[in-house]
Amino acid sequence: MDIEKIRTLIALMEESELVNLEISSDDEHISLTRHYDAPAPTMMAAPAAGTAPVAAEAKPAGKAGSVETSPMVGVYYSAPSPNDPPFIKVGQKVQAGDTLGIIEAMKIMNPLEATQSGVIDEILVTNSEVVQFGQPIVRYKA
Repeated sequence: MDIEKIRTLIALMEESELVNLEISSDDEHISLTRHYDAPAPTMMAAPAAGTAPVAAEAKPAGKAGSVETSPMVGVYYSAPSPNDPPFIKVGQKVQAGDTLGIIEAMKIMNPLEATQSGVIDEILVTNSEVVQFGQPIVRYKA
């Protein structure tokens, strides 16, 4: 196996944000998988002593409830076709295994299935939006 060929494939994966790559020929087979680490937490500097406190901007509190994330990079579709109703709506009860949408990756339509049962609290992406690996798609009520 040529190491330069492998380096080129890794560079192509990074450029195109591919998560998996598998190539086979008569005498070779290579399978590459990228694993993403969570971003490092950022630290904020403490205010200098003797300064007057400044009112912080009101930030919405992080919503409670678990989220369903994208298993791949692709385009999210909320319905099977443009003329059909969406798979899910806010307030709808879903069961584990129900289809939440479709993610198109490399011209392949992949169903996004619920991994748990619950009530949809928020849909975090819009139809035809490009989603990234691990990006939250829907939030369930807590």
